[in-house]
Amino acid sequence: MTNGYTRHPAVTAAALATVNELSGGRSVATVLAGGSMVLGPMAIERRRPFRAIADTITVLEKLWSGETTSWRGEHCSLDEAQLGMGAQDIPIWIAGRGPLVLGLAGEVADGLICTVKPDVGAAIELAERSAKQAGRPAPRPMYLGRICYTAELLEGQRRTLSYVLMDSPRRVLRSLGLDEDHIVIVEQAARTNNPGHVDPLVTEELLHRYQITGTPKECEAEVARMVTAHNLHAVLIDALSMDLDENLSVISNSLPIIKGTLT
Repeated sequence: MTNGYTRHPAVTAAALATVNELSGGRSVATVLAGGSMVLGPMAIERRRPFRAIADTITVLEKLWSGETTSWRGEHCSLDEAQLGMGAQDIPIWIAGRGPLVLGLAGEVADGLICTVKPDVGAAIELAERSAKQAGRPAPRPMYLGRICYTAELLEGQRRTLSYVLMDSPRRVLRSLGLDEDHIVIVEQAARTNNPGHVDPLVTEELLHRYQITGTPKECEAEVARMVTAHNLHAVLIDALSMDLDENLSVISNSLPIIKGTLT
């Protein structure tokens, strides 16, 4: 996953081309805007995220063509740039929630990653509508989230959800059950990058609404329901810990839930 704010897309293009060569063509690029949790501490303004994603994808595609390229965008540019490894066939996935980004996914992306459980259907519909207008196949829909099969995992999600709310459009906030007064609080907090004002809204009910939660068997059933309801191409695991062993444990325990192989 990468964004167009914290690194130049040409650096991403070169890195992924290297991975693609080493892996025998198994590299995938996931492009997203970058959230306030990441950009805020670096004092990077989250300006026109749609344009940042669009410019990033343009740079990736131009460099992966193998041709020498000069191009000027709003967030980044190229001047007689070329990758030494030649042309690369690397799928591009887009992760996003806003209508413009979802529309862009329909126009250019191979895959679409949705992250808010109650909004998955609406997000896919926006991307599919855009793809139809562009006369191309819709991007493959996927869901990325933390499978919260323990109270500890659910509590860990609480630390990030305020940032998610601040980075979400009204459509998503309404899907989570927030009323107009709460939405105004979120929007005011987003303007000042103050997640503390949103923290009181992150209730137990909201946590359960946001992602897949419950016992392992309940989570397994919910994954199966979502896959069927939205024709999901994949369900991806969001491992959030700074500890590698903890992340590996979460992934290992989540895989049977996703595959439907719990005993």
